[in-house]
Amino acid sequence: MVAQRAVFLDRDGVINRAIVRDGKPYAPRSIDELEILPAVAEALQRLRAAGFLNVVVTNQPDVGSGKLARSTVEAMHAHLRNKLVIDAVKVCYHTEVQNCACRKPKPGMILDAAREFAIDVGKSYLVGDRWRDVGAAQAAGCRALFIDYRYSEKMPDKPYVAVNSLAEAAEIILLSH
Repeated sequence: MVAQRAVFLDRDGVINRAIVRDGKPYAPRSIDELEILPAVAEALQRLRAAGFLNVVVTNQPDVGSGKLARSTVEAMHAHLRNKLVIDAVKVCYHTEVQNCACRKPKPGMILDAAREFAIDVGKSYLVGDRWRDVGAAQAAGCRALFIDYRYSEKMPDKPYVAVNSLAEAAEIILLSH
């Protein structure tokens, strides 16, 4: 089997609008708050047409902390998969204190998807909007593209390519392969 290429995608801030309070991004709490960002559908279609798998990798600690029902998050993912060209959704429901292998910046979700779908991480990319996303890409060995919304939190460590949107990231990915 030939190894596939993938674009790993953070969810909140990359695919859908993050809810920003006091300079920090938060996940939507319901499908009503889940707003797909402009040009995302087209970007995902272009990546798929070029032979990339689109794999969402998202931390959702509000489930682990009891602030949000897992069924609500799963309904949001079903909605996104119905509207967009997404091949898989990998979710970490743990909180930081649980110290799991899947919570970004650890690479667990990326590596699990790579095994499941025979993905060559060295020929793959991750698009994220937080330092944790870039850290996970670096730990897994794929290239990172960082959407910098200037949140009030630490910046990711280099290397990464700074972009303004998933559409811009897709353009760079498509030009570089």
